[in-house]
Formats: sequence, structure tokens, C-alpha cells
Amino acid sequence: MKILYSVQATGNGHISRAMELLPYLQQYGDVDIFLSGANSSLILNAPIKYRSKGLSLFYTCNGSLSYSKTAGALAPYRLWKEVRDLPVEKYDLVLNDFECITSIACRYKKIPSVNFGHQASFISPFTPRPEQKTWLGEWILKNYARASHYIGLHFQRYDKFILPPVIKEEIRNAEPTDKNYITVYLPSYCEPVLEKVFHTLPDYSFQIFSKETSIPKTSRNILFLPVNKIQFNESLINCTGIITGGGFETPAEALHLGKKLIVIPIKGQYEQLCNAAALEKMNIKKLDGLDGDFNNEFHKWVSSKESSLVSYNLSTKKILEEVIHLAFSFKNETRNDISVDELPANLLHLS
Repeated sequence: MKILYSVQATGNGHISRAMELLPYLQQYGDVDIFLSGANSSLILNAPIKYRSKGLSLFYTCNGSLSYSKTAGALAPYRLWKEVRDLPVEKYDLVLNDFECITSIACRYKKIPSVNFGHQASFISPFTPRPEQKTWLGEWILKNYARASHYIGLHFQRYDKFILPPVIKEEIRNAEPTDKNYITVYLPSYCEPVLEKVFHTLPDYSFQIFSKETSIPKTSRNILFLPVNKIQFNESLINCTGIITGGGFETPAEALHLGKKLIVIPIKGQYEQLCNAAALEKMNIKKLDGLDGDFNNEFHKWVSSKESSLVSYNLSTKKILEEVIHLAFSFKNETRNDISVDELPANLLHLS
């Protein structure tokens, strides 16, 4: 079976999930990767068949989207050429992790595809949203990577087609400890802003992961670290708690490890507001930013004995087995030439 696995490379969550899934996905056939986006710090350690700058989000230094940088990176002619040239018709299964070019190419060439990932969960009306929905945010979540079928991932199973998070094996099997420091991953803030805020908390130690540094460096009570999978896993496993954005993978891993958690959604990024709304329902603290009453909120949080533990014990292998089971109707288990035509029209199809 030939599989096209399209991965969004805005941010690091999609790449982190892809690195965990890929060895298991390769057991089902020959996998070609399409990596799309230009704003990630992690490197996908696998051969990339197709590469595109895609559509990427860019940030200011103060925790919000940069609309000018995002708009300035658009290149409509290049995008259309990539849509036209991407050979989605050559694959038995197109698995799309919120990637726009693949989505448009499949619709243009009338090829079925599966939108598999966190954003797919927002097709369901039962997936939590913030109190104030925005029509643009809803439109993007539902139309940016439209597909013929959807398999979502989320903190809880809000609908029948939503599976638990993919937790990296090293996190899933870890024995967490507390070495008396706070891990911070807020990629929409620049280092000078982070220094100014966390220097005002001299009684606490912080490990801050920053895309602006290539080697570890110390600034008073702060250890700045480059964004690195191994170092981040170690920091998360051994921290007292974590302060991060409103993404999906890192909060899910923190929940699995039973770590204290503060989420600060990126301003203007609707999906992160939705994630924060879901986490608030699970009694996780959500803040609007690092300004205002942050210090008081931090002290209340760090002195609280409350933490949330959610055991996401379904292995990556089992999750992918479920994905393949949902995506295909096997007429004969011994066959290895499953055609995309066998995608069941009544399974996971949402009109």
C-alpha cells in the first residue's frame, strides 16, 4: 500500500506527533511525507518526499499572531502550482494532518483523504469552544484542510470519531519526578519579554525553551534551552509544573505525567482558545497573558497542591491500528493491495 502522509510544519506539535507515528505507519506500506510550513523548530528525522513553505503562522514578541508576517508569506501562484503538481492520485491512502495544499489537491483531483489529527476533532459540535466563538476561527478549523473523512485527537473523547492524544513512548513510559523547577514553552514570546517577567520571580527556577538560542545559557534564575526533543522531554518529566501555550501535544503530555499546568493561548489563534476552554473544563488554569496579574496567579498556582492526572495509556501502535481500522473496510485480511476505493463511505463521513 502506498501512503501519503502530509504534515503541517507550523509550530512543533504536528512534527512531534509525526515522528512518533511514522515507524508504526510504515508497517502498513510505503510512506511518502509531504512537509508543509515554515515556522517550526523541530526537524522531522525522516526522508521528505515533498517540501513546501505552505501556509504558515508567524508571531509577534508579545504572545499574539503577526498578521502582517503571516499575510506577507502568502504566495498564491506557488501554492496553486503545488496543488496542481502534488500527485495525490498515486496513493492508496492520503493521511492529512491539517495541511492545506494536500486538501485542495485531493478535492481538485477528486481523491478521498483522511484528515487525521487534533484539528479534525473540531468537526464535531461537541468539542469544547470558548464562550465567544468567532466565525473566522470556526471557518478555518472546518475548511483549512477539508477531507472526505475525519479522525480526531483530543484531551477527551467528545465524539465517536475522536481518539485520545498520541503520547510519545518516552513520555508514556516515564516515571515523573519533581526537581524543583518550572518548564516554560511560550514560542510566541521573545526572550527579552520572558526575562523581564520571570526575573521578577527570583525564588523559583525556570527552564525556558526558546527558538532564539542554539546552546544553553543562564540568565539569573532562568536557564534558556534550545527547542530540542530529548531535552524538552527530560525537562517535562522532571519539572514541578509547566507554563505553555494553548497547543495540544504539550498540555496532553503534562496531563499524562500529572504535572501542574498553566496554559496561555496565543492571542488571535482560535484553536488555542478552544483548547484552553477544554482544559478549563478539566480544572486547568488558563491565563490571557504574561502581563497584568500574572505574578499573583503564578504564586497561587505554584503553591496549590492540585494537579491533573489523565492516563493516556493507549499506545501509539494501538491508536494507529484504530485509525487504519476506521479508515479502511478490509474485505480480506490477507490482502496487501487495499485500494483507496475501499474507504467506507458510511464510516466517519461527516456531511
